[in-house]
Amino acid sequence: MASEIQPQPQARRPCLLGKIDAFQDVVSSAVIIPKEDGVISMSDDRTVRVWLKRDSGQYWPSIYHTLSTPCSCMSFNPETRRLSLGMDTGAICEFVLSEDYNKMTPARTYQAHQARVTVVLFVLEMEWLLSTGQDKNFTWHCSESGQQLGTYRTAAWVSGLQFDVETRHAFVGDQSGQVTILKLEQDSCSLVTTFKGHTGNVTALCWDPVQRALFSGSSDHTIIMWDIGGRKGTAIELQGHNDKVQGLCYASHTRQLISCSLDGGIVIWNMDVTRQETPEWLDSDSCQKCEQPFFWNFKQMWDSKKIGLRQHHCRKCGQAVCGKCSSKRSTIPLMGFEFEVRVCDSCHESITDEDRAPTATFHDSKHSIVYIHYEPTTGSLLTSGTDKVLKIWDMTPVVS
Repeated sequence: MASEIQPQPQARRPCLLGKIDAFQDVVSSAVIIPKEDGVISMSDDRTVRVWLKRDSGQYWPSIYHTLSTPCSCMSFNPETRRLSLGMDTGAICEFVLSEDYNKMTPARTYQAHQARVTVVLFVLEMEWLLSTGQDKNFTWHCSESGQQLGTYRTAAWVSGLQFDVETRHAFVGDQSGQVTILKLEQDSCSLVTTFKGHTGNVTALCWDPVQRALFSGSSDHTIIMWDIGGRKGTAIELQGHNDKVQGLCYASHTRQLISCSLDGGIVIWNMDVTRQETPEWLDSDSCQKCEQPFFWNFKQMWDSKKIGLRQHHCRKCGQAVCGKCSSKRSTIPLMGFEFEVRVCDSCHESITDEDRAPTATFHDSKHSIVYIHYEPTTGSLLTSGTDKVLKIWDMTPVVS
């Protein structure tokens, strides 16, 4: 039940401040309480716990509340101390925490969905409670009256939700890999647009209201930055994980994106650089470098008496090339390729050492991450792992 205090931070690396390991099951959601040096956790064992850091440097529970049914997601507003819990039953149970964080009082229950609640988001400025469920419905309620204001049917059940207060746009990412933008009014909503760039389901969304950019993470191991405010349709791909992206958060003051994955990696991306879109892959029946036919091009194979080759694509220029003409590998950080990828020989010669300079830093959390929460006021990052452990990190050495 105790936390573990680690040594002083090393230069330019996250510093592990402590960890909480008193859980019987995986913590599926947790938040850092700003200004209180505490954590609210929600575990698969149906418990909600509030952990406060004691003088000894250890975290001990000030609240240990067992729910009647499993809880699937949560949203906490520190200004009102309102804790909204999405339940497996489709209901949303709301509690108010006391000022000393030693008591949680039931406030309201919303009958929001017909199946498991997947995301819940409280918007104080609008006094709205947004939620999505496995019933494929997106709903919003008035948090003062408890009345449902509207609903929208989604194409697949939603796994990511963000909201822009200024424009009243809701960003909805679902299991099909699609992101939907909705314009919300008091009691109605309209579809703005939909876009899809992932080959897997959307697992995390993050919205930057300053630059008006939306970040989406996916089970396909990639992150895409959608330039909403630029109105140019730019989509920048970031590849720096070897497994499903489990969480995204953005430090707007330094323009750095933090991403975490099931592979245990914490990646800090410098978004204050001019990035390039990856090119579309070109179609061709023969290598666009040596003109050798690909294996389906029977006519050219017959005419030239040559064996057909397998088609590849250069990640830098997008041309269709054979293996012999794309035997080299290189990182292309400004295109989001922090790992080495296939490039054609001519592009490989054009890439300089300066072009290969990394735009991201990589850190090992030493546990398989399932959930993250970033608190910008303290520069602290919370990671929850499959090892049933919560870790609290000081990110100021790398996000500053």
